[in-house]
Amino acid sequence: LCPNCQGEFATIGAITAHLNSHSTCWPSDARPQELPVPPALRQGNHPTSNIPITGHCHPHSGYIFGTGKNMLDKLQDDEYAYRHKENSYYPFQDEGEWQLGKFLVENLTQTQITKFLKLTWFNTHARPSFTSKDQLIGWMDTLPCFTEWKVSKLEFTGYKTTQPIELIWRDALDVVKQLFSDPTFANHMTFDPHVVQAGDQREYGDYMSADMAWKIQDHLPVGATQVPIILGSDKTPVTRLTGGLEMHPIFITIANIDSEVRSKATLRAWRCVGYMPVVKFKVHQDYQTILQARLWHKCMDLIFANLKTAAAEGCFMPDPFRHIRYVFTPLIAHVCYLPEASMIAAVSKNASPVTMATQKDFGDGTLHPPRTGRHTLQLIVDISKTVDPWDLDRFQKAAKAAFLSGVHMPYWRDWMYACPSVFLTGEILHTGHKFFFDHPLNWIKETVGIHELDARFTVQHKRVGVRHFTKGVTHVKQMTGHEHIHRDIQRTIVASIAGAAPPRFIRAIRSLIDFIYLAQNPVQSPDSLRSMTQALSDFHSFKDAIIDAQARRGKSGAKEDFFIPKLELLQSFRGTVERLGSLMQFSADVTECLLITHCKDLFVRTSRQSKDFALQCVRILNRQESMEIFDLFSLLQSRSASLVNAIHAEDEDVTTTNPALSWVSRVLPDEVKSIHGPRPVRNHFLKGILSGDALTAFQLNVAPDYKSLSLVDICTKYSLPGFDIVLSSFINHSSQSTGEDTLWDGRHGRFSTWNKFRLQLRSSFQPRIIMPSRVIQAYPPCDNFPFGNCDTVLVDTTGDDGQTSIHVAQVRLIFQPMVRRGSNLDLPTYLSAPLLYIQFFHFITSPHEQPELAMWTVERTYVEDNAGNRYRQGAVVPVTDVTHAVELIPCFGEKAASGISSATCLESYERFFLNNFADKESYQSFSTEFV
Repeated sequence: LCPNCQGEFATIGAITAHLNSHSTCWPSDARPQELPVPPALRQGNHPTSNIPITGHCHPHSGYIFGTGKNMLDKLQDDEYAYRHKENSYYPFQDEGEWQLGKFLVENLTQTQITKFLKLTWFNTHARPSFTSKDQLIGWMDTLPCFTEWKVSKLEFTGYKTTQPIELIWRDALDVVKQLFSDPTFANHMTFDPHVVQAGDQREYGDYMSADMAWKIQDHLPVGATQVPIILGSDKTPVTRLTGGLEMHPIFITIANIDSEVRSKATLRAWRCVGYMPVVKFKVHQDYQTILQARLWHKCMDLIFANLKTAAAEGCFMPDPFRHIRYVFTPLIAHVCYLPEASMIAAVSKNASPVTMATQKDFGDGTLHPPRTGRHTLQLIVDISKTVDPWDLDRFQKAAKAAFLSGVHMPYWRDWMYACPSVFLTGEILHTGHKFFFDHPLNWIKETVGIHELDARFTVQHKRVGVRHFTKGVTHVKQMTGHEHIHRDIQRTIVASIAGAAPPRFIRAIRSLIDFIYLAQNPVQSPDSLRSMTQALSDFHSFKDAIIDAQARRGKSGAKEDFFIPKLELLQSFRGTVERLGSLMQFSADVTECLLITHCKDLFVRTSRQSKDFALQCVRILNRQESMEIFDLFSLLQSRSASLVNAIHAEDEDVTTTNPALSWVSRVLPDEVKSIHGPRPVRNHFLKGILSGDALTAFQLNVAPDYKSLSLVDICTKYSLPGFDIVLSSFINHSSQSTGEDTLWDGRHGRFSTWNKFRLQLRSSFQPRIIMPSRVIQAYPPCDNFPFGNCDTVLVDTTGDDGQTSIHVAQVRLIFQPMVRRGSNLDLPTYLSAPLLYIQFFHFITSPHEQPELAMWTVERTYVEDNAGNRYRQGAVVPVTDVTHAVELIPCFGEKAASGISSATCLESYERFFLNNFADKESYQSFSTEFV
């Protein structure tokens, strides 16, 4: 059927010809004038490297077959639509009453709502038009709901359970249609597979820029649009109630939505489609796991049945712009952690879910052939020919002999293009960060020692916005919610253990950290993938040092093997990037957050009674989604704004990835306060001080911390005895080089000083994105910081020969000369902007000279006066000479010195490592040739 006029045609090609003919049913005024461009292709040249960005889209994808209704349009088909034309907030009287009702339902229990409505306060104030909690909840239940939840009772013939099996779910295809047509995401969606080239390098970003998207498109009918499916599940129970009820959620999103949006749980790009029941069967404990796994797959079959049909046959659905597309829904990723991946792939725990490797192969450093879905299904068929799958004892034994789990009907078996070796993607959170915490960090503890390791972390200089381990790192536990702590330990671990561990041991650890950092690149290239692969290869070359140090230990003592399943999974990361794009779009961070944003409040609002628990959940889930959608709809309709989020050419800098906020800020700028979710990064490029190349922005508070200090005051307060000489030298040199003379005399002048400034950069991977600013401190000495609290930076300085050189320096003073009020004196250009007094470090070794660290080593720079006195070398430079904030880790040697704290470490040590792992953005720059 033609989706526009419902006429019958033999093929999709005939429908295309009909729509393009002179007698088309598609109104001419409905033809699209503009379609969204993939984000990677919106820029011509890379703004920092000036490398040309080119590319092309698949020639036969994304045709449009008519016009339909997007998600918000369908609200106008509601039975109360005529009421909404008169009052956008019906059944509530106005916006205020709607907000009150929404607040009560979202935050209070029904008993608390009743108590609220009975407050004596209402005796003297106007009551809301709803007079009881039942009336309020009834009104909420009348709001339109697109994809209604339902309860299905399941059973396995012959196997009884302690509780009835009740699956709370909704049709995944309906949820996908809702997501695909949601106008909130209109400016953050991609519909066509494409290839991006940065110079001679292929770029792999989101799924649509990778190989699999193009290959699948080649097998689809001409004009089809892919809506790639990403699933996420976490076996953390979201409820544990009296009676043993336990459920695990399953989430879904689509890869058409930009990964920056999908990576934030609060932006509603993920939707929950089911709560999987976890029940106990009345069988021997040996068969409990296999029956629970089979139940899980049966539930998945039910939830995704129509989505699997759409993957094979296609279906028509409107996009956010009301354009009807011919859609196919391949499964491209299922985000989960290792035990669940094994259950999904239907393999045993001693085999890899994605390759043919088994336990004896784990840690051998070899990429084994993929464990394809076809291979697994053939093994299941072969076993089933001789053993009845429901003869659990015999079938389970036969399955284990073939490295299978005993699941005989995995949910992906009939999902077109789905293969576990592909869709079980490399996952950074568990396979990277938690692997580091479970294994490399323990090896380090064994080698360096707990007390020495803690001492090295506690004395490191504190920087604003960076976690400092005041109590050390050995007390940190492995649990959900601590993932960011694991990342922060990785940030300084390599430099921290230098001198306390053998060089080859450090080389092995550093190689793993290199690999984890490179794997997190939001955009990959063949060069970066080669570097990532080489880092993993280096680990395997040096891992014998870990065995030699007897650092890998088990319950019975030292181990001499690396039979670690997660270590084997790292071998597949490169192939995953080439097939599906950047690994960061598949991180389990978001699914763990979804447990909080989507599930934390659901079950506390039930009565906790087992008998109708599932029905209560259904009503709450339907109500919750209706309120979320109605909130945006009523806001737009009440202000007569369009329900289509028009294409917005985002030439300006990107400071937020909140689609709803971006949309409302354009069409209803006065209403942005009503939109929840991540707020924009403050863009200092708009009103701040810019560097000469406009790639760095700086911000100082309007009011200085000290408004009028003399030169003597500064030298005394900041303990800078040589500052006056250096300032005089700067003025003289600047006067000669610019030709601007000045009568201003620093000896009698006054100064404003600041204790900090902010530095802001663009993302080195995606230059349109503005990064959060970093605080650079320069506090004077005080009781807590006897030498001051001053951060380190990278500065570009120009010598007398006009050549620019890069230095590491510590900022000791942020200042600007002042002219007294009423004076006729004008300051020259070089004194009219904020200046810094810095003290230099010089490079003493390069990364190539210390291959185990691959870091630059710097040392304090000193000069001598005529009397032979030794002083730190300083200079006055414009604040715009700063290019990066940097982190210095002391060269501790074999043992950290006693009597030193985080407040004094930068002043007490002379040599430091320039930590290239300080953040992922500067990782590449500080690793190699930047001097």
